[in-house]
Amino acid sequence: MTADSNGAELREGVSAKTDELASQLLGKALDVLAVGEELDVLLAVQDEAGTVASYEFADDGPEECLEGAHRRVGELARDHGDPRAHLGEPLRYALAYRGAIADEKGAYQDAVLLEFGERGWRSYSAFSLVEVTGDEDTFGWTEPQPAGELDPLL
Repeated sequence: MTADSNGAELREGVSAKTDELASQLLGKALDVLAVGEELDVLLAVQDEAGTVASYEFADDGPEECLEGAHRRVGELARDHGDPRAHLGEPLRYALAYRGAIADEKGAYQDAVLLEFGERGWRSYSAFSLVEVTGDEDTFGWTEPQPAGELDPLL
């Protein structure tokens, strides 16, 4: 079992509520790409009561936006939520953003990358390959595939 920054043991797997939050965010990201819009870094954070606060990061380059989203999760934890968004103590989060995945031949394919985690659990990443055509009728994507474990943000 892995330990968090406080030395506490982290649970393996993904809770049903974290899976639902991540799936909903992935769906939103795919909807954005399906209509030909630019996908910003999207962040969804949920508290114990089930309140979800959503944030978008778009004012910098992709890496800076992703770092900003990671920082925002830490700020929300430190501040015990976001009163403006009616968010209490953050319990789980999911991030979605556009990137690329190398295939077995080393060629890169467009993808939506997903990061998700929950306080007291291990954090993970996944991806869904996308074929962005700008037309909802021809837009294509694959079922999400696991991409590995990440350092927890909560």
